[in-house]
Amino acid sequence: MRYLLIEDNVELADAVIKRLALDGHAVDHATTLADAQDCLAGATYDLILLDVMLPDGDGRDFLARNRARLETPVIVLTARSQVSDRVGALDQGADDYITKPFDFSELEARCRAVLRRRGGTARNEIALGPVSFDLLAGTLQRDGQTLELRSREIRLLELFARSPGQILSKSHLMDRLFSYDTTVTENAIEVYVGRLRRRIDQMGLRIETVRGEGYRIETGVND
Repeated sequence: MRYLLIEDNVELADAVIKRLALDGHAVDHATTLADAQDCLAGATYDLILLDVMLPDGDGRDFLARNRARLETPVIVLTARSQVSDRVGALDQGADDYITKPFDFSELEARCRAVLRRRGGTARNEIALGPVSFDLLAGTLQRDGQTLELRSREIRLLELFARSPGQILSKSHLMDRLFSYDTTVTENAIEVYVGRLRRRIDQMGLRIETVRGEGYRIETGVND
């Protein structure tokens, strides 16, 4: 997943980015609303983490201006704990609200919950044919067999799992898996896909290469 973090506290931002990176998420960081607007113009995000008090304005005003054309879920981060502040942020389009200082595990849980709601699911599991993919545990299960995935593998498989039957181009995978400040080539995507393909083969899952277009996942092989 690719996140946009809009936060002017560099120390906090660095800590959030490092924590989310452990789960394989790519995070672009903007310290001002103007920078955030540039990010939104150049990329698509799965989730936005939005501070309220920023050098060039109020994050809630930014949210209100963009909400009508912005389908990306937004979690507001702020030191304000009054009920009226929380209600105001939610009424302006926030999907959730977390008060600083916060525990990173709570932030991660809220991110997962918001993404689940946007995906129309109540659980952390996705069915891939006869295989159960647990996004939280990072495991695949089938017929009593369990396969543990690494963080980057989890995020890559999640992209395929959320788009069953669809062809995902290399450029799309690059955009979803890596932030602006990460240099990556299409060859690197081929390597990541190849590694994942070899690992999930034992669970009866296949990643098909569609020449000239990209990749798509197949399920139910060897049923």
